[in-house]
Amino acid sequence: MTKAALENFRVAVLAMDGVEEAEITETTAALKAAGARVDVVSKRRQPLQAFVHMAPSIMVPVDATFEDLDPEAYDAVLLPGGALNSDALRVEPQAQAFVTAFDRTNKPIAAICHAPWLLVSADLVEGRTLTSFHTIHDDIENAGGTWLDQPVVADGNLVTSRKPDDIPQFNERMIALFERSVRVPV
Repeated sequence: MTKAALENFRVAVLAMDGVEEAEITETTAALKAAGARVDVVSKRRQPLQAFVHMAPSIMVPVDATFEDLDPEAYDAVLLPGGALNSDALRVEPQAQAFVTAFDRTNKPIAAICHAPWLLVSADLVEGRTLTSFHTIHDDIENAGGTWLDQPVVADGNLVTSRKPDDIPQFNERMIALFERSVRVPV
């Protein structure tokens, strides 16, 4: 992967308070290292309270709000996990509409840990194969998806992962998926 692999590639990172620190910091750092422009998008423009498991950690700056979201302005979406973050995000109509627009146009979606809850709530799981944190495998299966206990699972325009320990493999597969969707100038 070269620094320019994702040059001019825009990634929206949808997150709320309670986002798992490593799942937002390590993933966005990998995307930036590949040349992507990364925007953290949330309900409000105030910094987000990240967590390390159940303990509050750092504050994460927010670049835009859900009201600013335009699926045409982004090339990919990253959904970091964290139970509190993902539980709050899954009921946001604008977040659901955003990932639905991405799936409808086959743009890449990367989700880790509890983040597939948004995909479940947006009705994007039926007939798909995913992984996630083990506690939400029933949600995925009840929504018509197939759940696998693997570090990373790719299915079409979707790549999912289980937990912070899997971030190195997740980053590799996420960046590979994003690189495949880079628009070639005509």
